[in-house]
Amino acid sequence: MTARTSDIEKAAGVLRSGGLVAIPTETVYGLGADAENPAAVSRIFQVKGRPPSHPLIVHLGGSAQLDDWVEEVPTTARLLAEHFWPGPLTLVLRRGPRVPLEATGGLETVAVRVPDHPVTRALLADFGGGVTAPSANRFGQVSPTTANDVRAELGDAVDFVLDGGPCEVGVESTIVDATGGNPSILRPGGVTREDLEAVLGRPLPVPSTSRVRVPGQHPSHYAPRARVVLVEPEKVVAEAELAQESGHRVGVLLPPSCAGTPVKAHTKVAVPGSTAAYARGLYGFLREFDQRGCDLVVASLPTEEGLGLAIANRLRRAAGPRPTA
Repeated sequence: MTARTSDIEKAAGVLRSGGLVAIPTETVYGLGADAENPAAVSRIFQVKGRPPSHPLIVHLGGSAQLDDWVEEVPTTARLLAEHFWPGPLTLVLRRGPRVPLEATGGLETVAVRVPDHPVTRALLADFGGGVTAPSANRFGQVSPTTANDVRAELGDAVDFVLDGGPCEVGVESTIVDATGGNPSILRPGGVTREDLEAVLGRPLPVPSTSRVRVPGQHPSHYAPRARVVLVEPEKVVAEAELAQESGHRVGVLLPPSCAGTPVKAHTKVAVPGSTAAYARGLYGFLREFDQRGCDLVVASLPTEEGLGLAIANRLRRAAGPRPTA
């Protein structure tokens, strides 16, 4: 879907006036604000219910703008930007003076990327500046991959929703710490570890914790209202049926190895055999379970290769311990 020129112009005007615009990207829909307007950036945190220490990603119109927003661009970062921008890769670099601390959670680093979506690239060209844009949902919940997802969750809290159709990738960008000489993946995402390593010519670690705060690191994240339970693929059917018999309204993500297996559950979704299709559909599946009134979701982790690494990361966070009131 291609948004009308008038919609793009309206969205740019909303950003200039300090408002919030939901923007489509190839990964998920973002909740965008003028990255240089501290008051607008602060409003993102208020609308999402996001901790102010949790940094945002600054979206740029092209790699040529990178030097305007960061203090320095190491050779490794330049190489990755040349290969993967526009695309679902975020680089963490030293913050330049143009970036307010409100956008970085008070850190001296900033996360930046160039999205690969024609509508938002047109918006960024019209707007001319950077746009901070975390996922357009309440903090910790399932990310939106359609404009209707945004409207259903945030409603009038967003000043304008720029509809660019369904997101093609479906999971967030890969975040790479490029501040030093030894880059690492801080969040798996739409660019695979294997593709990054092929460009860099060396292994790339994926540490479980890092000294740099980035989006998506909370123990519970990307989570539906239903509780998520992870088991081995061969145990998914038995676990789902046991929970259903115990009185739960169970949603089950049937792995490809169980395709066609009968299962007694409230709602079942067959996981696509392609990891790209699974990534694209994952958040929609989790939203469907909530919409159908499930209180428990039974799933298994895919093989952690290619996009499977990002899917497994999202499912682990979805199954993480929930904050208590």
